Amino acid sequence: MTKEENEKRLVRLKGIVSSLPEKPGSYQYYDEQGTIIYVGKAKNLKSRVSSYFHTEVDRFKTKVLVSKIHDISYTVVNTEEDALLLENSLIKKYNPRYNVLLKDGKTYPSICITNEPFPRIFKTRTINRRWGTYFGPYSHYGSMQAILELIKKLCRPRSCRQPMTPEGIREGRYNVCLEYHIKNCGGPCIGRQSHEEYQKSIAQAREILRGNTRGILRDMRAEMERLAEELRFEEAEAVKQKYMLIDSFCSKSEVVSHVINNIDVFSIASDEKTAFINYIHVAAGSINQSFTFEYRKRLDETDEELLALGIVEMRERFRSTSREIIVPFDMDLPLEGVTLTVPQRGDRKTLLDLSVMNGRQYRFDRLKQAEKLNPEQKSVRLMKEIQDMLRLPKMPYQIECFDNSNISGTDAVAACVVFKKMRPSKKDYRKYNIKTVTGPDDYASMKEVVRRRYTRLMEEEQPLPDLIITDGGRGQMEVVREVVEDELGLRIPIAGLAKNDRHRTNELLYGFPPVVVGMKTDSELFRLLTQIQDEVHRFAITFHRDKRSKHALHSELDDIRGIGPKTKDALLKRLKSVKQVREATLQTLTEIAGAAKAGLIYSHFHGDNGQE
Repeated sequence: MTKEENEKRLVRLKGIVSSLPEKPGSYQYYDEQGTIIYVGKAKNLKSRVSSYFHTEVDRFKTKVLVSKIHDISYTVVNTEEDALLLENSLIKKYNPRYNVLLKDGKTYPSICITNEPFPRIFKTRTINRRWGTYFGPYSHYGSMQAILELIKKLCRPRSCRQPMTPEGIREGRYNVCLEYHIKNCGGPCIGRQSHEEYQKSIAQAREILRGNTRGILRDMRAEMERLAEELRFEEAEAVKQKYMLIDSFCSKSEVVSHVINNIDVFSIASDEKTAFINYIHVAAGSINQSFTFEYRKRLDETDEELLALGIVEMRERFRSTSREIIVPFDMDLPLEGVTLTVPQRGDRKTLLDLSVMNGRQYRFDRLKQAEKLNPEQKSVRLMKEIQDMLRLPKMPYQIECFDNSNISGTDAVAACVVFKKMRPSKKDYRKYNIKTVTGPDDYASMKEVVRRRYTRLMEEEQPLPDLIITDGGRGQMEVVREVVEDELGLRIPIAGLAKNDRHRTNELLYGFPPVVVGMKTDSELFRLLTQIQDEVHRFAITFHRDKRSKHALHSELDDIRGIGPKTKDALLKRLKSVKQVREATLQTLTEIAGAAKAGLIYSHFHGDNGQE
């Protein structure tokens, strides 16, 4: 599209916007092919739509959307609630490119009660409303199985698939199966259980699936007492067993308060690309439904916009009639007869916290699944976390960490480990013998190593790190900064890992003067940083031990020019010690090492030309 054509497009669209009514409604944007690419809602159509065409719009995704718009249509409604409901239905109908994408939960199972004279109850992933009534979907498979197991023991619904009718039973068309003999079925197929009794059991199952167990328990208790008064103790015992089954099941569910009934709870956890909205329904003081929906963002939608859309979608899907909705923040949601509550304490706050925890856990689980399929995603996420936490100019692709090791200043060494994409790059590890420092001076040793490391990288034009981590606190950070910034003139971010009195790493320091960065010590990122610290410590200690071992094994024979390891081993094997080698005659040495090497050894110890 040329610049002139684009200007004509914008003039035409602004003309449409100028004639929009100042009433609530839904608006639709179309692309060049006449396809709906975005559906929105508004209290005031003219004000809302015109905001997209302001010159000060700075959101990139919004600019992309506006560049694709070639036509605008709208629908005026009476109330904001109608606008919200209309927006939801249009999004589901047209699935516009730039609206949030709901990742549907169709793969989650539901429980079906069929529309038959003798209904069956089973789990299914196929939804067909003509077959029966559906409860769910259930995001937690174990919870669904627990409910089915309770219904099987309490109500004993038939599991056979034959099309059973009262006429067929009277005519004797059916035979009992194994389920009847093991007492999992009452035998309605042969008239052992009447149609009325069977329907009564199915009604109980429906109430259990709706979460209305308190009413069932109340009716059972009354029936149990009535049977006991009539001295029908065996029947009363049978009712008692069912009562205990339901009571045991309810005790395992999340009970908040018996005064809380028919309430919806919503929370949202989001990042740049995705939002996770958790829905909890409370009936009779117990949680009987918990589900998390995943929304893929297409524009820069706010949490309030996404949560409003999610509330309408989930209440419609689960056919909720709750008149109170608990939400995490104040929001403008025009639902008639519905109260929005932002709790600060008490049972409702407990419910909101539980919903938030479920949403975050679901987000974490989805993230873990994605990272298993794409390990690079985890690295990028962790690098992004460090960048945001330390406010770095770019993601720390290359991180380097230093550590010193010595015993009272002897055999002083240092080490540098390199992590790229949050993984160790062992080919880039470096060992250093301390050359210019005498005695146990860790600060001076650190200065020498950092100076040598980055001077060489600059001379060889090798890439510099995006972040330096010191194995120490404020003092180590300062000496590194003096070399990197003051001497070499480099601008490399420097962080430090400090230990507490028990010598356990408990703080991440950053900045000058260094300040503690707020980070949980049990977080994944902090564990990775301590892994880098442990790795440089291990590498430095190993190098120091190797050097110390070589020093301990050094003998005077190593100082004799022309005498190699094999000759040395032969001498010590025969003569047992350096003292015996020193005292040996030239003839003895010749027998072991040959004339030439015997002369070198004898000259070293006796200071002559090897003649006795």
